[in-house]
Amino acid sequence: MNSQFISTDKIQIAKPLYDLVNDEIIPGTGVDQENFWTSLSQIIDKLSNENRQLLDQRTQIQKKIDNWHKDNISNQFDIKKYKSFLQKIGYIQPKSPEFKISTKGIDDEISNIAGPQLVVPVDNARFAINAANARWWSLYDSLYGTDILSEKNNSEKTSQYNPHRGAKVVSYSTILLDKIFPIRNGSYSHASNFSLKKVNATQHLEITLTDQTITTLADSSQFIGFQKNNEKDITSILLKNHDLHVEIQIDRNHPIGMQHPAGIKDVLLESAITTIQDFEDSVSAVDVEDKVKAYRNWTELMKGTCTAKLSKEGKIISRSLNSDKNFISNQGKKITLHGRSLLLVRNVGMHMYTNSVKTISGESVPEGFLDAMITSLSAIHDIKGKSKISNSKKKSIYIVKPKMHGPQEVALTVKLFSLVEKSLNLPKNTIKIGIMDEERRTTVNLKQCIYEARERIIFINTGFLDRTGDEIHTSMEAGPVLPKDEIRNQPWLESYEKQNVDIGIECGLIGKAQIGKGMWAMPDEMDSMMQTKSSHPKSGANTAWVPSPTAAALHSIHYHLIKVKQIQKNISSRKKINFNKLISPPLLNRNLSQKEIVKEIENNAQGILGYVSRWIGQGIGCSKIPDINNIGLMEDRATLRISSQHLANWLHHKITNREEIIMIFQKMAKIVDSQNSTDKSYNPMSSNFDESIEFQAALDLVFKGRQITNGYTEPILHSKRSQAKVNK
Repeated sequence: MNSQFISTDKIQIAKPLYDLVNDEIIPGTGVDQENFWTSLSQIIDKLSNENRQLLDQRTQIQKKIDNWHKDNISNQFDIKKYKSFLQKIGYIQPKSPEFKISTKGIDDEISNIAGPQLVVPVDNARFAINAANARWWSLYDSLYGTDILSEKNNSEKTSQYNPHRGAKVVSYSTILLDKIFPIRNGSYSHASNFSLKKVNATQHLEITLTDQTITTLADSSQFIGFQKNNEKDITSILLKNHDLHVEIQIDRNHPIGMQHPAGIKDVLLESAITTIQDFEDSVSAVDVEDKVKAYRNWTELMKGTCTAKLSKEGKIISRSLNSDKNFISNQGKKITLHGRSLLLVRNVGMHMYTNSVKTISGESVPEGFLDAMITSLSAIHDIKGKSKISNSKKKSIYIVKPKMHGPQEVALTVKLFSLVEKSLNLPKNTIKIGIMDEERRTTVNLKQCIYEARERIIFINTGFLDRTGDEIHTSMEAGPVLPKDEIRNQPWLESYEKQNVDIGIECGLIGKAQIGKGMWAMPDEMDSMMQTKSSHPKSGANTAWVPSPTAAALHSIHYHLIKVKQIQKNISSRKKINFNKLISPPLLNRNLSQKEIVKEIENNAQGILGYVSRWIGQGIGCSKIPDINNIGLMEDRATLRISSQHLANWLHHKITNREEIIMIFQKMAKIVDSQNSTDKSYNPMSSNFDESIEFQAALDLVFKGRQITNGYTEPILHSKRSQAKVNK
């Protein structure tokens, strides 16, 4: 998209962005228009050289590591020698002073409540609204529509309500309620009525069972509040466990409520406690047109005015942000609970540069500088009370910063946020930072990274996919790596996951910040998620990523059944990890059969092509993509990075060759085309491999994977997507 540029101070701004900021974002913030652009220009002028120097440092460090591996490849891998080398070149930094983080002004959703976290592309308004509204989600719907419950014995998922399946939903729900909110000498399956009894100005919940016995909750403190439509009938019961709320909705006249003796029509779970609105890995934003769309959505989320329309069964449905939820406490006072997930925003990494703003000489500028300024400006509508509905009650702005390599890069981001605060007249440390522990140089220096952000940090997390992609790229010259599934079982990964929690606890994040774990990537495999994802709260992490509101509702059950604060207390004194395991590359230690090699290449190729074809051809940055076995996987650039780096590594070490990769990619392209055959906007690749921008981009990611700094996929994706947009 060709745009006119507006020159101001020492920068040029693409007119669509200039107009968006001036006409839609700034009004109501109290920020002076001219001062905003001048301040952005000054930040670019002040920090650009340091940004570039740190990126150059990444390249120089990688060259030194590559050379060390080349010089030592004929020897048995010596971990002690390798560690000493990494310390010598500054890859492993000196230890930080002992400290505890001192972040202030943190919302309870981050500091106190353990629960699921959604990540959603901010460029899709409908998805963004859905995620924000996933704070409260129906347990009944989540059970009815997923594989949690068997479809045997006439219990199939049908478009029209299936009473046999409905009975299973109610049975599962009552068993769950019995576990979390047990009734004294009774069960929810035998409850016939809920009523209130006032004793000394306090309302107590009484439960009548089907045998007319009157009982109460085993723990009366779990009863928090209620709603009623007249002096007699309770319509809603509010319960609380492990700082999470559950609402039991009652309506004897409702088709579902009629099936329960007490009229329970649904159970709403407090589900997605926080949501990351993402400008990074899950979006495809390559030009000013794309960025304006994303910035506008974020701004409207912060104003509380975001809406979206969709067509369903021939009807146009409008979506908007939910209001807060109101209840009456057992003391007769009004309770207002947040009706939406607390929103964080993920900016792009410091390696990204944009043409939406340029220097006077025409050079691109760090896109993260622009993100920090504009997403913070938009959030002023919320923190100054200009929004229709509130996001942060503590008047904080939460920015998650990805792809940082070590403490110097964290320090630069802290410096950036400080300058943004001054530019926007915000109090010091209004802008909080989430550090993603997804690059190896951050992992080995995690405590030092947290130290640099100790006054504003609110989040650390682990992410297997990006972390493995960086592991492969960093150790590219050390030798061929194991197949992907086997990498998951290597000692470095367990050490990585444990260290993140241990250091978070050591640095005082408990009660102040989130310690997070990665994404469950299979949104249709909820039964498997429930069986395995309990490992995240059991690890001491107080949040973990989920791909959908339904997954958030179901994963929230784990936080009811597992008391994370007690887990954190129990593991706070455990033995520290073996650091040497943390830096041990997942190198191939056996001979692979040709069948194993082909299977691994096919798996990687199918994933790469499935994702790239939509990213390049349709501008979709995150979607559910069928894998080689037709299991839907939520994929973003992290999955692309690990797959492309894996193949680049095997190509480099002659596990495979260029001809074999091309042949397998062509075979898998036909499968991907078939999987997308019903999508009218999809561009088939197999009709002309040489002319398909999507297919050639997929090959470039492998064949150029060694040369691209840190193995990032953005340079190729952005170039090819821009080309595809021009060709439309």
